[in-house]
Amino acid sequence: MHYTFQFGVVLAEWPAYLRGALLSLELAALGFWLGAALGLGLAALRTFGNGWAQRVAGAYVTFITNTPVLIHIYFFYYGLPEAGILLSAFNSVLLALTLAASAYTCEIMRAGFISVRRTEMEAAEVLGFSLPQQVWYVIVPHIAKTIYPALANFFIILVLSTSMAMIVGLNELTGTAYNLASENYRHIESFTVAAGFYVIITFICSLSLALVGRWAFRVKAKIF
Repeated sequence: MHYTFQFGVVLAEWPAYLRGALLSLELAALGFWLGAALGLGLAALRTFGNGWAQRVAGAYVTFITNTPVLIHIYFFYYGLPEAGILLSAFNSVLLALTLAASAYTCEIMRAGFISVRRTEMEAAEVLGFSLPQQVWYVIVPHIAKTIYPALANFFIILVLSTSMAMIVGLNELTGTAYNLASENYRHIESFTVAAGFYVIITFICSLSLALVGRWAFRVKAKIF
């Protein structure tokens, strides 16, 4: 095997890689926060809802967590147009990531809900708190420290999951590497550089989340 590595050709395109990395972070951040908001509601239904609400929320979580995100992306981008619903590549990926985040964060938050003492909930009921108020003012502050590490780890997983966006033509980090490799035929170098960018952005995210956790919730989270 006589292969000459030419990283200079690939590294010259670092602005494109940077744009791809920022798009990956944008997709992950939007998908996480939208999904977490939906997941919070689902967790409340699964924990405190009536039998019908619990079954519907449980069926949704079971379906989403047992089907690949890639299938959801294909469905939104290629399937819905057959029904007359057109979504852009960005919105299709964002919707798929949001659904995945909602299901997984639901399970994380539900585990925290279960840890809340019944006496605290009864006190909130006596004070006349509605269920949404109980969740926001009593449960969320109580469980934030417990569930923060799991949510932070899931965000890192979501950042890496954005690589599936390349399948619908988005120039996120993996898509950028693929397109550049198709132009310069330096596949090994292109994807090696992309891997390096993933390591950098996940390190930055892990460090930022660890610092926020220690500052806001006194969570001693590990960076890696």
